[in-house]
Amino acid sequence: MTPADLSRAVLSAVRSAVDGGELAVAVPERVVVERPGPGGAGEWASNVALRLAREAGRPPREVAEVLRGRLAAVPGVAEVEVTGPGFLNVTLAGDPVGTLVARIAAEGDAYGWGDALHGAPLVPVPDGSEVRALLVAEAAGRLVRAQGGSVRGGGAAPVPAGADRRDEAALGADGLRWALLHPAPHDVPHGPEVLEQRARNPLFRVRYAYARSRALVAGGAALGFAPEAGPVPGDAARVLVGLLGEQPAVLAAAARKGAPDRLARQLVTLADAFFDFHDSGDVLPRGGEKPGAAHRARLALAEAAGTVLAGGLSLLGISAPDHL
Repeated sequence: MTPADLSRAVLSAVRSAVDGGELAVAVPERVVVERPGPGGAGEWASNVALRLAREAGRPPREVAEVLRGRLAAVPGVAEVEVTGPGFLNVTLAGDPVGTLVARIAAEGDAYGWGDALHGAPLVPVPDGSEVRALLVAEAAGRLVRAQGGSVRGGGAAPVPAGADRRDEAALGADGLRWALLHPAPHDVPHGPEVLEQRARNPLFRVRYAYARSRALVAGGAALGFAPEAGPVPGDAARVLVGLLGEQPAVLAAAARKGAPDRLARQLVTLADAFFDFHDSGDVLPRGGEKPGAAHRARLALAEAAGTVLAGGLSLLGISAPDHL
């Protein structure tokens, strides 16, 4: 179960409580789940009970208890605990890391695609003849269609000027797209620094993280072992898994807003988390060490990160080379 799946499960619990007459509130459009803070428990937490308490006219912990039983019955949820003023803390059943990694392996570059916008009104995307507007519209259209929606031009916030076809000759097609898609619409587009092969360049970090993940998989094959989904301990792995699990929600939000810059910035965050994970422990055996289950699981997580990075770049219209 991914964070997006859990978010939908919490939302379903609210809807069930409302339909059953136990809560008199308007069902929210979405519910956010995040890592528990100090004093929390489990793997994920939601403050939905605190958000609904005033409208329900009941104490937050009481609202949380109403939701706890429904949520605990959801397949894939092992335990739900109410902590603090009314936080729902959820522990997932089985091996959530292995389940997520296996799902990414099965879905490939289409991981995170869905039907969030199926049947929704046509989504407006920027329109115009200026290069930045055209590229934003192109990428936004891909995001919307990946969520089952349809697009129409115009009706969105103006996209600032800042590039023309001469920039494509200087930066290349991939560099130009990143230069114009990564900054928020109100920010100035990037310049020639997008071509720098160094850590301070976000595009380089994203593409190098993907290339490094492919090199690790090739290295594993050369040593005679393949990725195999399984539990991966450690804080760096936890952060990386959390970001991978958030990807479907990120794609859906970027599609709803017609905002490919949201995806671009998420890819940078994901790449940085991949490098933290990479540096936190050996993915491949060293010296005469024999590969074991831990190596296979870490390799599978590294491969999953590469898959998500490549899929995100593809939605932006940017290539993901195996070698830089």
